[in-house]
Amino acid sequence: MFKKILIANRGEIARRIIRTCKRLGIEPVAVFSEADTNARFVCDVEEAYCIGKPPVNQSYLNSDAIIRAAKKCGAEAVHPGYGLLSENAAFARKCLEAGLVFIGPDPDVIASMGSKIGARKMMKEAGVPVIEGVDCPLEDASAAVQAAREIGYPLMLKASAGGGGIGMQLVHSEAELLKAFAGNRKRAELFFGDGAMFLEKYIPEPHHIEVQILADRYGNVVPLWERECSVQRRHQKVVEEAPSPFISEKTRQQMLDAAVQAAKHIGYTNAGTVEFIVDREQNFYFLEMNTRLQVEHPVTEEITGLDLVEEQLKVASGEPLSFTREDVRKSGHAIEVRIYAEDPETFLPSPGKITALTLPEGEGIRNESGVAAGSNVTPFYDPMIGKLIARGKTRGEACKRIKAALEDYKVEGIKTNVPMLMKTVGHPQFLKGYTTTEFVRDYIVKPNQD
Repeated sequence: MFKKILIANRGEIARRIIRTCKRLGIEPVAVFSEADTNARFVCDVEEAYCIGKPPVNQSYLNSDAIIRAAKKCGAEAVHPGYGLLSENAAFARKCLEAGLVFIGPDPDVIASMGSKIGARKMMKEAGVPVIEGVDCPLEDASAAVQAAREIGYPLMLKASAGGGGIGMQLVHSEAELLKAFAGNRKRAELFFGDGAMFLEKYIPEPHHIEVQILADRYGNVVPLWERECSVQRRHQKVVEEAPSPFISEKTRQQMLDAAVQAAKHIGYTNAGTVEFIVDREQNFYFLEMNTRLQVEHPVTEEITGLDLVEEQLKVASGEPLSFTREDVRKSGHAIEVRIYAEDPETFLPSPGKITALTLPEGEGIRNESGVAAGSNVTPFYDPMIGKLIARGKTRGEACKRIKAALEDYKVEGIKTNVPMLMKTVGHPQFLKGYTTTEFVRDYIVKPNQD
């Protein structure tokens, strides 16, 4: 096992990784921007290095500065967390060239899954169901129109690179497609440096369900059940739960099999997530693969009893998985909500100083927080400030606990999405366990607001 690890991330995920490192006797090292000098994750470690000014491209995306810090402190490995450089194949490759272990899959695997178009092709080769669509970049709006005529509306226009819903739009007609194409391609170029666009057939009443997998260097791939992530705003997840309350046991096993099939086909190692779109008849189709730890990994930990960061570290250090698919039992139900520093009505970021913060406690309650009273939420980074997780013996118990915990979640000085989350987890449709990706639009957001 490693003795010293550098964490190339910030906020709550940096604190989450630090906690496991300390428990395992591994020395964690942090890097931070000038804006995060007094951040909680920096205070959690004994050794930390400033890597640049607040903008992400001058700090947390500055791969050379991060690698210099890792070499300076004598770290053996780099954990990228999620977001930022976690799915950057070039960064993973630089780490390996510098003699550092990158805690994640091989750079070539990251690159292959980083292109949604390329990933579609590979999943077809693997025999995994894929949504009808195009398997090459659309050169221009005319090419998009021609492809759309062959597939038929409605369609999802998507950016091949990146994520977070950027460059993605539902289109119902040729006029909507022509209007959307240039703007979405420009956004994709701006955020990802890659404006490649493609089209997929739109699935009505779509459920977003994903399978967490762990894979070692010896060909062992174990699925850790699934998560329902259908409650989203602007294609960004806000509530996740495990297991899914929607799918049957037969569908569940088929999805787990497909995820293992996908991982083995591409030679995947470490933690990863195979994401699927599931229709109302429970037909499922490959959506994308996230080649990293997910924001929502705590709900999987809560129902399996595993520490996914610990498992990542073991695999990266060369250990085989110590369990099989049959060994991993699911117990109870877990729900996670993402706490954002944002206006609950408009979803616009709400930066500022947190003047008071009270986190809920109690049986089955878990907090993953990157802030405290006195913390400054800056406009430079993603506005998620923490996650709240509730576990219960049943889904009903988990729902009651998450709702009660949200009522006790107090943040002053900035606006948060807590009111919106309370409305969500208390809504009859959510309590029924039938939430599609259109849930927020249909039940939570006021008409004409989004």
